[in-house]
Amino acid sequence: MNTTEYITSGNLELYVAGLLSEKENLEVHAMALKHPEVLREIESIETAILELTKTASPGLSQDFLTIRNRLDIRAETKVIELPKEQTNWLTYVGWAASLLLAVGLYWMFTQNQELQTQIEVAQEENQKLEQQIAESNSSLEQSKDLLQTIRDKNIDVITLGGQAVSPSSYAKAYWNKEEKKVFIDAQGLPEPPDGFVYQVWSLKLTPLTPTSIGLLEDFATDENKVFALNNANASEAFGITLEPAGGSKSPNLEQLYTLGAVASS
Repeated sequence: MNTTEYITSGNLELYVAGLLSEKENLEVHAMALKHPEVLREIESIETAILELTKTASPGLSQDFLTIRNRLDIRAETKVIELPKEQTNWLTYVGWAASLLLAVGLYWMFTQNQELQTQIEVAQEENQKLEQQIAESNSSLEQSKDLLQTIRDKNIDVITLGGQAVSPSSYAKAYWNKEEKKVFIDAQGLPEPPDGFVYQVWSLKLTPLTPTSIGLLEDFATDENKVFALNNANASEAFGITLEPAGGSKSPNLEQLYTLGAVASS
């Protein structure tokens, strides 16, 4: 067997690991003394195992200089004393594999958690988007219904002009006498201050008799500023006043924002 075949036979790895018999140890020892390339291969194997040991378990690295001194290949001793307690290099490989497996499992667990979080975020965003679409569709349907209502031929349109307290204010009342409903378009009114609310009044002019037909609740959050109110009164005019939250029994005429008379038929 030539040196190349001897090096690739696996005996050198077993020699370094301390798994050969005494006779086989002596044979390897003799080959190392005779062939420098065999000695270099043994040293290379030792270095590789040391590196593996440092990577897999830094606290358990084995000093091969101690082993080499005890084996002392370069000294022509006939008896090679092996250490009584020698860690099997296969154990190092097992530790390294276990460590790599643990790291791999932890990485997979982390990736899975991140993916799960991304899925939950995507689901929440999808639900929000679906809700926005539903609300948009609902708002669109309501707008279509409202347009159809105010364009009805039986609707009376009453323009409510600004008054002394707020000359720039304006509103419109769409009165359906058959359905006894009034739609107040309050887009031209300023947002009421905290603690106050707009109140709509049906008015009889002679004598002046105001009747409350409702409040423009949630004014700030209503995008369209169109409010549907019931009105079974024989109204001659409509007015809107600013009242304390909850409304008043009679209108505060000093806070009359808009007023408009119903055209005589």
